[in-house]
Amino acid sequence: MVFSSLVFIFLFFIGVMLIYYAVPKRFKNLVIFLSGVIFYAWGEPLYILVMLGSTLIDYCAGLLIWKFDKNIVVKRISLIVSILMNLGLLGVFKYGGFVIDNVNNIFATAFDNPNLPLPIGISFFTFQSMSYTIDMYLGKIKVQKNPITFAAFVNLFPQLVAGPIVRYDDIARELDDRKIDLDCIYSGIIRFITGMGKKVLLANSVGMLWDTVIASDLGNASLLTVWLGIIAYTLQIYFDFSGYSDMAIGIGRMMGFNFPENFNYPYLSKSVSEFWRRWHMTLGAWFRSYVYIPLGGNRKGKGRTIFNLAVVWAATGIWHGANWTFIVWGTLYGVVIILEKLFLGKVLEKLPSFVGHIYTMLLVMLGWVLFASPNISTAGAYIATMFGASGTLIDNTAIYLLINYGFILVFGIFAATDLWKRIVEKLSVKLPTFTNYITPFAKTAVFLICIAYLADATYNPFLYFNF
Repeated sequence: MVFSSLVFIFLFFIGVMLIYYAVPKRFKNLVIFLSGVIFYAWGEPLYILVMLGSTLIDYCAGLLIWKFDKNIVVKRISLIVSILMNLGLLGVFKYGGFVIDNVNNIFATAFDNPNLPLPIGISFFTFQSMSYTIDMYLGKIKVQKNPITFAAFVNLFPQLVAGPIVRYDDIARELDDRKIDLDCIYSGIIRFITGMGKKVLLANSVGMLWDTVIASDLGNASLLTVWLGIIAYTLQIYFDFSGYSDMAIGIGRMMGFNFPENFNYPYLSKSVSEFWRRWHMTLGAWFRSYVYIPLGGNRKGKGRTIFNLAVVWAATGIWHGANWTFIVWGTLYGVVIILEKLFLGKVLEKLPSFVGHIYTMLLVMLGWVLFASPNISTAGAYIATMFGASGTLIDNTAIYLLINYGFILVFGIFAATDLWKRIVEKLSVKLPTFTNYITPFAKTAVFLICIAYLADATYNPFLYFNF
């Protein structure tokens, strides 16, 4: 079953919220836990056992680390079991087939590939759950003794399958005692509709352009066609993922939680390092806290810093998927960020800002080609055509795509910047009464347009559900 129905998410959300607000405070975490189980089981009825098993093991590991606080052997064993279990789940379900296929190709063996379906969002809920036991071991958080409350943390349905990655420390206080008032509900609704608009009206629209181009004969495509395609994907993946994050943050706010932000206008960046500080910020924070800093960060000399960055970016590439395209993608950014750390960052600081911005967006779009392509050869053919390998600058296909998608591409580029935010902020100062009234009307209009679109649309992928 394809887990991509915004209609289901919306109807499910309405039902859950009605129950959530109706039940007494002591039952709210139970509603969250049960709704998370139902939400996940709708897309993966069998693999709900995988998620619940992961939750149970990490809960028990946390209790053991707390109970045997003075026994370093038990603490370490509990932590190791938690880490090995979570990484083992990723290894078996996400990378097992990839490893078997490559071993067979390299050594001419014939090991059977079981081709296990990938549990939805496994990269998210394993990292989220594992962060609890690591922080417990390090003494950064207090133990959660209530199994329902802990399960509610892991199974928070708004961000269960596609983030943002919420660490236990982010919402520990709110799990036990959170405030829900009309301001929270209103701001949550506004944020949810913002994300819905990004996903439905922008990501879906430009996504169809990308799908058209990547499925074409790349060897004969014009230079303009493939550039239009990758610009479309660059916008699609941003509005798709940030849109889902906005919806998750909005629903969380309506439930009394303050989830961490996941995006900060990444396409305004003037270096690749800055881009990754603004893109998928919760994943970056996770790797920084649990991989980069424990390895020594930048505190042990230049050579060790380079090594630590290489490890983090290799892990980042592997985290995103079992394909050589992701490994090369992670390696590319690792090399670029290391170069920026060594000398390139200082060079960029001395150049006009637009130079850094062009440099960053070029590398980002090349990276997205790798990220979105099914294999290395397709990515290579696409990049070659981007730089004129086909010998055709423009053709009828490019003109057709430009006519049909030109407006949405321009609007998407505008919407990916903070220009709209700055305009609204200035209007709020000059015309506070006007903006107070126009915001709910505008959001209502966006919401109704989204519903109308969903009622008629068949194209509605969620890119990050694949991770």
